[in-house]
Amino acid sequence: MASGLNVMPVEAIFQQCFASDFRTRLVGGAVEPLYLPETEASFAEIHYRHDYQRSALHEVAHWCVAGPNRRRLPDYGYWYSPDDRDITKQTAFFGVEAKPQALESFFCAAAGIKFTASIDNLSLKIPQSLLEQFHNKLRYEQDRLERNGLPMRAARFSKALHRARRQDCTACPTA
Repeated sequence: MASGLNVMPVEAIFQQCFASDFRTRLVGGAVEPLYLPETEASFAEIHYRHDYQRSALHEVAHWCVAGPNRRRLPDYGYWYSPDDRDITKQTAFFGVEAKPQALESFFCAAAGIKFTASIDNLSLKIPQSLLEQFHNKLRYEQDRLERNGLPMRAARFSKALHRARRQDCTACPTA
């Protein structure tokens, strides 16, 4: 497998794919991830942590999962609770993370980056049964995407990442 793309080409590829059609930009350097919807004066912005490739791909996956109504809301109308979640909040986190992490795994493969599932909570001793439940749900979502194909925006981005990694071109495919 070729070496993974660095974060700047990932940003450029995202802009090529979605800036004009969806008026959305991918922006690094954030302390915490954040989605800001489009306004009359500005594009929507997907902010990812620092300059981390995986954070960029993960936040794009959330954007690809979000429908048009959610994309009109800051952070898609969801809550984010940083590290130190209790078991109830961690269970809720796992409930919403399987779909975006499944997409993220496809983006990682296309970009040549190793994917590992994220539990995003380093301070909690998570019961093995809950971890297994999350990993099973993640595998189910990955299998579903493998069978049915990626949604349109995710497929466009994945193909563009793959092409850029193969250095064929960085232009975004339309389908």
